[in-house]
Amino acid sequence: MSVDSKTTLSEEGRPPPETPAAPSRATLRRATAGATIGSVVEWFDVAVYGYLAAVLGKVFFPGGDSTTQLLSSFAVFGVAFVVRPLGGVFFGALGDRIGRQKTLAWVIISVSLATLGIGLLPSYETIGVLAPVLLVVLRLTQGFSAGGEMGGASAFVAEYAPAKRRGYLVSLVEMGCILGFLLGSLVVLLLNLTLTSDQIHDWGWRLPFLLTAPLGFIGLYIRNKLEETPEFAALRREGKVAKNPLLESITQHWRAILSTAGYALFQNAALYVILTFVPSHQEGELGYTATLASVSAVVTMTVVCVMIPAMGALSDTVGRRPVLAASCVLALLFSYPLFMLMDSGNAALAVAAHCALGMILAVFLGPTLAAMNELFSTRVRYGGFSLGYNFSVSAFGGTAPFFVTFLVARTGNSASPGLYVMAAALITLLVVATTQETAPRKRDGARPGAD
Repeated sequence: MSVDSKTTLSEEGRPPPETPAAPSRATLRRATAGATIGSVVEWFDVAVYGYLAAVLGKVFFPGGDSTTQLLSSFAVFGVAFVVRPLGGVFFGALGDRIGRQKTLAWVIISVSLATLGIGLLPSYETIGVLAPVLLVVLRLTQGFSAGGEMGGASAFVAEYAPAKRRGYLVSLVEMGCILGFLLGSLVVLLLNLTLTSDQIHDWGWRLPFLLTAPLGFIGLYIRNKLEETPEFAALRREGKVAKNPLLESITQHWRAILSTAGYALFQNAALYVILTFVPSHQEGELGYTATLASVSAVVTMTVVCVMIPAMGALSDTVGRRPVLAASCVLALLFSYPLFMLMDSGNAALAVAAHCALGMILAVFLGPTLAAMNELFSTRVRYGGFSLGYNFSVSAFGGTAPFFVTFLVARTGNSASPGLYVMAAALITLLVVATTQETAPRKRDGARPGAD
């Protein structure tokens, strides 16, 4: 991906004005919590579906062998990501027109209802082919709605955060994603420890999806109590809200959109392979128990959650680019060997390899959301970010579990997913190398672009 080496903040690098008034600590905490809770809900669903992929394959696609069922299940997992760019365009433009707070409330409602619907969906044995058809419809609804989550949540925090702490505070939104993964993996682990395989197949798989209802209600309550970000509120008072933010972002901020897509390529390809695919891979292809796969996921998630804020804070000091580049280099050097180690037959080594892959990913996840938000002005931040980010999620993230499952089945090489991660790391490293530093302390002290 070719990106102009002068890709920088909005308005061609012009330092934007500061936020009219610095928010209080209590306001900042509420804003961060409100943005993060939606990420928890969204990624809880992603984790549960990924970790229960083998079971869902049997429930909704009973024909064929286990590999075919897993491929079918991951295909439905991936189809939701096809419409994510459309959701990003819709909610991004809406958020740049009416504000972040109202849009984020609608996003969490629609995601939660679709996930609840999956938990209530009859199986193939009950209603036949209509079951997988409805599953696809609900996944499409989830994907469309989720397209508006990350851009809005990260922009919300970025527009509240003080410049010197932006990397750290925005990284908490990314940590919310991993907390959702962690919560999902803990719930699945609890299922495996308390229910038999038949019970999970018959009804137990529904429980995690049904849990989304109370989580979504809590998230909606918190978001409804939030105030609009100071930057967007100032933009609205001054009558400077973009009339056509989608057109403006494409015509005036296309370099920033390309850089965002490039950053998000490795972020999502690696995330979905390491956190979604690997547990099913450990159980389905490598022969480890379901409990071992769940334990591996929990340990890895915990380490990633601890590391993300630390890496975000580090980027506030040394800059975004050095931290992002370090992660890509580590992925290039160690992804393939770690996947080989995972197939050693030793359970402890398999967990250690998974954890090491998670640590490499965490280094990248810490600064990446702040870096991408800092590329855009307030007028188009929600939509511009969502357009670039969701393109990569759709093309390289949601499809990753299906692609690497197919790759393993076709080549017979259980370490081949490491090659996919390496390819993504190489492309993103080139983007990092050709995109200007955005961290305020390393540049000029400016906030993310405000008009």
